[in-house]
Amino acid sequence: MRLFIVSLILLATVSCAAPAPAPPPTWTPPPTQPIPTQHAPASFQLTPLPTRTRWQFGELLPYTTQSGDTLKAVAAHFNTDPDSIRQANPNAALPDGAMLDPGQPLSIPANYAPLTGTPYRIIPDSELVWGPAQKTFVLKATILEHNGFLSRYSEYAEEKTRPSWEIIERVARDYSINPRLLLALVEYRSGALTHPSVPGFTYPLGYEDPLHTGLHKQLVWAAEQLSRGYYGWRHGTMVEVMAADGMVERIDFWQNAGTASLHTLFAALLSADQFEEAVSPEGFGATYQSLFGDPFKYEVTLFPAGSRQPDLILPFRAGRTWSYTGGPHPVWGDDTPWGALDFTPPAVGIGCGYSSEWVAAMADGVIARSDEAAVVLDLDGDGDEHTGWIIFYYHMGLDALPPVGKVVKMGDPLGHGSCDGGRATGTHVHVARRYNGEWIAADGLMPFVLSGWTAHVGSEPYKGTLTYDLPALRIEACICVAASNAVTR
Repeated sequence: MRLFIVSLILLATVSCAAPAPAPPPTWTPPPTQPIPTQHAPASFQLTPLPTRTRWQFGELLPYTTQSGDTLKAVAAHFNTDPDSIRQANPNAALPDGAMLDPGQPLSIPANYAPLTGTPYRIIPDSELVWGPAQKTFVLKATILEHNGFLSRYSEYAEEKTRPSWEIIERVARDYSINPRLLLALVEYRSGALTHPSVPGFTYPLGYEDPLHTGLHKQLVWAAEQLSRGYYGWRHGTMVEVMAADGMVERIDFWQNAGTASLHTLFAALLSADQFEEAVSPEGFGATYQSLFGDPFKYEVTLFPAGSRQPDLILPFRAGRTWSYTGGPHPVWGDDTPWGALDFTPPAVGIGCGYSSEWVAAMADGVIARSDEAAVVLDLDGDGDEHTGWIIFYYHMGLDALPPVGKVVKMGDPLGHGSCDGGRATGTHVHVARRYNGEWIAADGLMPFVLSGWTAHVGSEPYKGTLTYDLPALRIEACICVAASNAVTR
């Protein structure tokens, strides 16, 4: 694998957010000591990473489309443009603004010599997200079975003292990141799963920032990095990573989003040499395999051919008018996709007043989760939020949450918007979509369409519009109550 300085690349060619930070922890960590990271010893010789055969400018490179690919993203990965790919593949189905069917062979014109990272894949995409591959994984049992440091560890996180498995599970659930992956990361960086004691657990992942002490905050930081890498590669907005010492890797053109996410995380933590070790077969991948076996045995196709959003309605009762107060913005935290929209009920205005207006089921389904101001509506009816389409509602009033297992029809009442559940500047409901564990951008692979209104991103989070085709209508998101952002179902 080649790592190179940025200059070499140039030579070659109402708002809402995740819950507020918890109050200062009552748990006092032990003095900071070196973490027993699982790097290979100095005398150990790493197996050379696989590389690509050098190609010539203009040569046609073979590529087989992957689940979740779009033409725009593939073009970004190969440093080319959609029209060039179309011209080289006149008989291929290459739609704009939609996913490509997986398994489609393409020829892509090469733009420059391959100063890129390794083609070695660490995990499939389905091992990054909290999706179908994790249906039967029991985190607590796995931690207790190893009887290591984590089996006895707890800390104060999100308003109470929690054991390690609960901390990992919450981060996995909130960000929709595989808990098996998070657990393997903790083991790789600290040895805390299998070792009986760990001298110094202030920074379990080795991210030495005083604002991120303890397991919970370290994992939240890691989840942000993983999300940034995964969705950045998926959408074609992130194609290179910079290691902690300033070295840069252009991610291999053929790489998958799951592996790109790990490159992003390790680049944020490690120097170039450490990074090369971490992304090698003897690095994190070896730790993962020693704990859980070959990650590719769990592989699931996240987006089968023909995947599309089911019919959805606006999240309130028929005949009612609400305000569109938040255009596309991160579903959770800062680096998940801009997949969430905010709506504010009438008569409340801006502020945290009580509303008796009902939030409605956007489709038929069953309540898969209902707690801590969150409601998850499972549209395939199996009650498992790992699989298929789910609608995520947040800032739901704690006084009227629906029970888990309740079967609902499109338009049925689910509860009330509020300021419950983290930071919020006013009463509203925050809605987002997930498919097979992957958050879906509101204006991307599958546009967010509600009662015929289509969401469009703005210049920054919470900006943006809703448009309706016939008759032609357009409203603009605004933290206000006005005719310009009013929408009626």
